Amino acid sequence: MAVTITPYTVDYRQPVLDLSLRAWEPVFPQIRQAVPSFVYDSFYPEGWRARQLADLATVLDDEPENVDVALVDGNAAGWVCTRLHAKDNMGEIYVLAVDPRHQRRGIGAALTTHSFDRVRTAGLQMVMVETGGDPGHAPARAAYEALGFERWPVARYFRDLNV
Repeated sequence: MAVTITPYTVDYRQPVLDLSLRAWEPVFPQIRQAVPSFVYDSFYPEGWRARQLADLATVLDDEPENVDVALVDGNAAGWVCTRLHAKDNMGEIYVLAVDPRHQRRGIGAALTTHSFDRVRTAGLQMVMVETGGDPGHAPARAAYEALGFERWPVARYFRDLNV
């Protein structure tokens, strides 16, 4: 399977959004079980699909220059958004999604390597990626660790003010 990584254009917008929703379909039920309901309901009052679609569309529309698309047989199979943070001497893999039909075939690794190259070309020293600590994100954590990322312990707390 040959993978080509190309700069994002608006022609890829709908295929990229569609594959993203497919990619996160199995993740969000596990997030829902892992976090307090008041937190989940606050973040996703109209459901996770509506929120993800809006958030990802904003990334594609507001910073297309930071987005690259992985193509397999000319069709979008995944994408990455790489942000550069010169002040912190780092790049950030802000979004990484691979269509479930193409997962576990090296596309995520190819997109990550492409991000590394973008960051190196910008003269920056390190790359950061964030993902969930819930069971649904376990495959993402394993993939990042396999690519040499080291985990930074973070604790994020929420309090329901209605109790």
